[in-house]
Amino acid sequence: MLLAALVTACGCTQNGPLVRELFAMDTYMRFSVYGLTDGEAADEAADAVVRLSGLLDAVDSRSEVYALDHGVGLPVPVSPETFDVIEGALGLSNRLGSAFELTVRPVLTAWGFTEGEHRIPSDAELAALIENVDDGRVGLDAERNTVTLPEGMQIDLGAVAKGYAADEAARILREGGAKAALLDLGSSTILAFGSKPDGTKWKIAVKDPENADGVAGIIETDGGAVSTSGGYERYFTGPDGQVYWHIIDPRTGRPAKTGILSVTVLTDDAMTGDALSTALFVMGPQAAEEYYRENGGIDYIMLMEDGSIVMTAGAEGVFTPYGSRAGAKVSVVGSGADG
Repeated sequence: MLLAALVTACGCTQNGPLVRELFAMDTYMRFSVYGLTDGEAADEAADAVVRLSGLLDAVDSRSEVYALDHGVGLPVPVSPETFDVIEGALGLSNRLGSAFELTVRPVLTAWGFTEGEHRIPSDAELAALIENVDDGRVGLDAERNTVTLPEGMQIDLGAVAKGYAADEAARILREGGAKAALLDLGSSTILAFGSKPDGTKWKIAVKDPENADGVAGIIETDGGAVSTSGGYERYFTGPDGQVYWHIIDPRTGRPAKTGILSVTVLTDDAMTGDALSTALFVMGPQAAEEYYRENGGIDYIMLMEDGSIVMTAGAEGVFTPYGSRAGAKVSVVGSGADG
């Protein structure tokens, strides 16, 4: 259950940020907001994230996604927010192809990543499950605000929920008069907008996937979303001594193994960035480069298993390797379609 609770509300000095700290979507979050005359918009933004946490948690039997996953093939009415998340995520799925599927949840469950009871499914079990991994079969009815899943299919919005929540919180803060903010929804999803009062860039750390307490690099940016997916986030070691992580290749039903330990995507909106960080991890460096050259509009940083770094030309200008990656071999991907 993604129980969400506001734990701290801090009003700081005139030049300092207004801070909101909360636990939602199974993650500690911190919002640092500049330019507000009072805390109303900050409270509203935090409340919106708490509400989304309750709507989108596939484990919580009270959530709308849980109801949808147990709808036995019938149309399920959902709130405008849930419909908007699913519609947007399906659009991303259509764009990203088989590297990104919301309907992969039964496969995640088979591996034990949804309930925490880890196991290694058989080839036959996975083959049967991936027959129902197909986002194109999800039905949307915008007039009635209903979503329909064919019987046997389930969705998981974990790859986009935090991103959507970050974008929604930023919208509320901007409309409420905030001049700038750094929204940290856990190290996997961070969004910054506006200029810091002191004129310096936002500094965002990229975690070292081989050291839970370490930093692999620093991103200095004027704003935008920074989304990271890595195998280190949720994994288990099987009886065979192999490490199995939660980023599943929907085509095989198995953890994606492409030589990548983590992917960090820089883009304008957090929901797109979250989906892309997962999809590029699954694609691997070569297919990711092809996607980038054909589509552009993003930058990315890949920390590889061999210790090297692969990044786009735009990321090279804002990312500084640090710690164990400080002297890493760096390969730079040239300009994409839009950049």
